[in-house]
Amino acid sequence: MCGIAGLCARYPVRPAAVAAMTARMAHRGPDDDGLWHSPDQRAVLGHRRLAILDTSAAGHQPMERDGLTAVFNGEIYNYRELRDELAAEGETFQGGSDTEVLLAAYRRWGPDCVERLNGMFAFAILDRERHRLFCARDRFGEKPFLFAEGDGFFAFASEYKALLALEGVDRSIEAPLVLSYLIDTAHGLDDRRETAFRGIRQLLAAETLTLNLDSLTWRVATYWRPRFEPGGAALDFPAAVTRFRELLADSVALRLRSDVPVGSCLSGGLDSSTIVGLARERLPADAPYHVFTGRFPGTSADEWERAELVVRASGASSHVVVPTPQGFLADLPDFIWMNELPVGSTSQYAQYCVFRLAAETGITVLLDGQGADELLGGYEQYFRQYLESLPFGRRRSEEERIRRRYPLALPSPRQTLSKALPGAVRRALAQATGRGSDPLFGLSGAARAALPPRPAPRDGMGHPLADALRHDSLEGHLPTLLRYGDRNSMAHSREVRLPFCDHRIAEFVLSLPPEHLMGDAQTKRLLREAARGLLPEGVRAHWPKQGFRPPQELWFTGPLFQAALDAVEDPDFAASGWWNQHWWRCVLRRFQAGETHLAWVLWRPLITQAWRRHFVERILSTPPEAVRA
Repeated sequence: MCGIAGLCARYPVRPAAVAAMTARMAHRGPDDDGLWHSPDQRAVLGHRRLAILDTSAAGHQPMERDGLTAVFNGEIYNYRELRDELAAEGETFQGGSDTEVLLAAYRRWGPDCVERLNGMFAFAILDRERHRLFCARDRFGEKPFLFAEGDGFFAFASEYKALLALEGVDRSIEAPLVLSYLIDTAHGLDDRRETAFRGIRQLLAAETLTLNLDSLTWRVATYWRPRFEPGGAALDFPAAVTRFRELLADSVALRLRSDVPVGSCLSGGLDSSTIVGLARERLPADAPYHVFTGRFPGTSADEWERAELVVRASGASSHVVVPTPQGFLADLPDFIWMNELPVGSTSQYAQYCVFRLAAETGITVLLDGQGADELLGGYEQYFRQYLESLPFGRRRSEEERIRRRYPLALPSPRQTLSKALPGAVRRALAQATGRGSDPLFGLSGAARAALPPRPAPRDGMGHPLADALRHDSLEGHLPTLLRYGDRNSMAHSREVRLPFCDHRIAEFVLSLPPEHLMGDAQTKRLLREAARGLLPEGVRAHWPKQGFRPPQELWFTGPLFQAALDAVEDPDFAASGWWNQHWWRCVLRRFQAGETHLAWVLWRPLITQAWRRHFVERILSTPPEAVRA
């Protein structure tokens, strides 16, 4: 896990410019740093290293072999198997890092090497013989790859702040994309090529970019989409459970490979608990295993009762942190600087605190359950697509069972009627009455008109439930959560690994009948059955979904309310042209009157103004680095 950066130009470039880029990402790699430039100095690559595999100097980057130079961020979990395969074909190795395996794989198989990688990664390989820079991002988009073009140059980096250090990169904010995200945090900032900054674009999940070093023209290609496995649809449920558990256990085993200490995040939910259980099965009984939990004692948000069951059953060493609203406000400048973009809720701060605790404890790598909800049907709202996937004759009985176990999973007649009203009517009512809770009502008319359309969905997987899971895993909700996880872990120089984000699991799960995923009125039915005998029943059969989030309503009754009030009354808030200040003032009064659910709405102005102050203004106040030598 590292930070990568590079410049390619039609003229000699300053190595100091790339050094400035990597310096802004020192937190991503505190163990080592390096610069490399081509003989004509028209290409410079930079790297910050967090040493995980082969921590010796043999893993130093940029790494050069036979006319190829690589900068790599992430991990290739199946590097040992690839190394053996490549050695059998005549490749030789000087060290034990996965970066060297990547270079050998590219040398042997060319750009097709990405199809053989099981991992999370973003990398660039400068190929001097073919006059190209070959770049790639992993299948789920766990690791970031951002790029920009200027006057005669092409630049890339792991973080926005690195690219924004360069002279010639447009720092203007793309307000419509930021507002699209603030209205619906699954869209706007992580689901398209464009980004929050006009001069910066990004590779999406499972994409490669090839840059011609002579013309500086580039092309992007998609190298993976989930393939429907015909055999999956024919499996009965017990066989599907067996196969799924085998795949997940192997995914965990691969992600335990490390030359530094490995532990787990543990919320007390089904996903992270299953990862802990499978990791303990794989490790020797006397091997220490550390787990890290965020707690919110005395509130309904606290999952310690179930987390403690897992700790006792697994014999893990438990470490606990208690995030607070006072701590959030104190950490806000650094938290925003590290996250670079607005975040969706206080949940991301809680995650930030968990990774900081791991750093203080000396555990470098953490496994986490992120991705299970999107891929396996963990959110109650997926029951709508599940019912749509069933034959008509079966829907009524299934719907009755779902409503008994999950009363809020399906919309009530009143909610259905409300959503049926035209958007213009709903907005007019909200403006006239100061009511409503949709943040869209809080935008100015000009801002609403400028909101971009959502990207068109990709090809379907066979039934509505699989389509929804694929979309949220690869294009919608999960990519944004992966951005949070990357920035919050890297803020403390930690590496987070996600066993559910394995392409083999995705292809298998998305090929299964809908009943295997959410039948019997169960979210994550496949995972619940696979965890039978592995987890305490109080965890395995806990039906309500409880996300890892602080008691945000409670936090807003304290110091966060004043922060939201200050944000709405900030002169810049009204002057931006983004907001309908009158509606937000009504929301503040309604919250004070007892509508505490509006804490989730008030988060938007609070985090937006914090982002503008602690990231955008900080960037704009720093003189950029000249690119030309």
